[in-house]
Amino acid sequence: MLTVTEIFRSLQGESTWAGLPCTFVRLTGCNLRCTYCDTKYSYEHGTHMTLPQVVTRVRELGVDLVEVTGGEPLAQEDAPELLSALAEISATVLVETNGSLPLPPRRRWHAVLDVKCPGSGMSQHMHWGNLEKLQARDEVKFVVGSREDFDYAVQKIRHHGLEKRALPLLFSPVAGRLPPAELAAWILETKLPLRLQLQLHKLIWPDRDRGV
Repeated sequence: MLTVTEIFRSLQGESTWAGLPCTFVRLTGCNLRCTYCDTKYSYEHGTHMTLPQVVTRVRELGVDLVEVTGGEPLAQEDAPELLSALAEISATVLVETNGSLPLPPRRRWHAVLDVKCPGSGMSQHMHWGNLEKLQARDEVKFVVGSREDFDYAVQKIRHHGLEKRALPLLFSPVAGRLPPAELAAWILETKLPLRLQLQLHKLIWPDRDRGV
C-alpha cells in the first residue's frame, strides 16, 4: 500500500529531461523540512492506493517518461516495489530524492539526487555514501540560495570528484532569494561543467501551486 498525494501528466520541469512530457507520481511524506520547500502540501494526508492501482493510473496517462517524487519517495516502505514495477513498463523512470536516505545498490531507475546546501537548513542530513552509488545517467542537483550555498556546493563537487564523473551537475536558484543571472555568473567563474537549471514548469504555469 502506498500513500499518494497526486498522479498527473505534465512537462518535466527539471533535470536534463526538462521539456519532455512526463507522468508524475508524487508520494506523500518527507523526512526533511527545507526552508524553501514548494511542495509542503505533500507532507501528509494523501490517498491510499495499492501498487497495481498506481501502475494502472500511470499506464493510462503515459509511460514514455515517469518520475516518482515527493516529499521524499524513498521514505515509503513500498516505494522500491513500486519503482521496480514502473521500470517494467517504462524505459525511463526518474526518482527525485533528497539525498538523506540510502540508494539501493542495484536499480533500474535513474536518481536525481539533491545535495542539500546550508540554506536549506537540512545539509546535516545528507547521506554522503550515496555519491559512491551514483550510476550512469544519474544526476546531482544543488538548490542554491546564496553565495555561501554556491561555494559549499562547489567544495563538495571538488572534494568528491564529481566534476570528473561525467554526471550532470544541476544548479537551481531558490526563487525569491537568488536571481538566476547572479547564479549564472558564478557558474561561469568556476570553469566547471555546471548546468544552470530553472524550474520550467514555474515559468510556464506561474500560478499553479501543485501538479494537478
